[in-house]
Amino acid sequence: MTSSNSSEISFETVTWHVDDDGIALLTLSRPDALNAFNVTMARELEHVFLTSAREDSVRAVIVTGEGRGFCAGMDLAVDGNVFGLDESLDPTPEEFQAAYDQGPFHDGLRDTGGRVTLAIQSLPKPVIAAINGPAVGIGATMTLSMDIRLASTSARIGFVFGRLGIVPEACSTWFLPRLVGLSTAMEWVYSACILKPEEVLRAGLVRSIHEPDDLLPVAYALAQEFVRGRSAVALGLSKQLLLHGAGATDPLAAHLAESLAMFRTSMGDGKEGVAAFLEKRDPVFQGRASEIAPIIPSRSLAGQRTDDGTNA
Repeated sequence: MTSSNSSEISFETVTWHVDDDGIALLTLSRPDALNAFNVTMARELEHVFLTSAREDSVRAVIVTGEGRGFCAGMDLAVDGNVFGLDESLDPTPEEFQAAYDQGPFHDGLRDTGGRVTLAIQSLPKPVIAAINGPAVGIGATMTLSMDIRLASTSARIGFVFGRLGIVPEACSTWFLPRLVGLSTAMEWVYSACILKPEEVLRAGLVRSIHEPDDLLPVAYALAQEFVRGRSAVALGLSKQLLLHGAGATDPLAAHLAESLAMFRTSMGDGKEGVAAFLEKRDPVFQGRASEIAPIIPSRSLAGQRTDDGTNA
């Protein structure tokens, strides 16, 4: 990949465009292969969400696929280990957890899809999946860490790992049960069936279903609703709070995090928001997502920490 700034980056497997409202369109771009996922795409997606999408000019991200597919899963037509893993490694669970972010485990053993979804989740901005066609395997699981999923009537979603003799990945065993419930998640994984849009809508996996030509306009309208006249800092902190609170075992954890977040925003964009309300005018928020300070204590468990050091 080459780059001069986020709006001019050139990639091999994705395209990236930021409009005047700060809404970025990230398009999986291997249409001849139904945008099948490979190691290059994994690296480029991780790069986008850890660097390009974190620039303050970007307020929200929409992810879709080029052509008639969203992502047909892992590209299996490659030599060697198709997942790009080092088959000479054989650590114990304890050894892997202790050094998962170091060589040789970071590149040779870690699931590439999981690295992508952790990068997506850690982005302090809205991420919307516009699932325009078939999304199976990693094509389905990569969307689970996105904040909202919209589906085209042409979408087909499948957690088909059992057909290939492999297991769910991309942190999907954490995300999927939280989105649709444990029993539904187990049924979908066990059956490895291809699900129609109406089925995933009933289960709550997607927000809504749209005709193909309406999918992106609806996604853009939703993104604009999220960011216009909104504080980037408040939005980013709210995302952290909701994700943290959903996994907390006691409401006290949510109370402590919310208290610190409210304290910080009350001295920043909150002052402008209150003044604008009292003066009956539109607020002019100055806070930047890149300046968000931590509100959640770091944890020792490797699975609770993202690659850039922020908390899941």
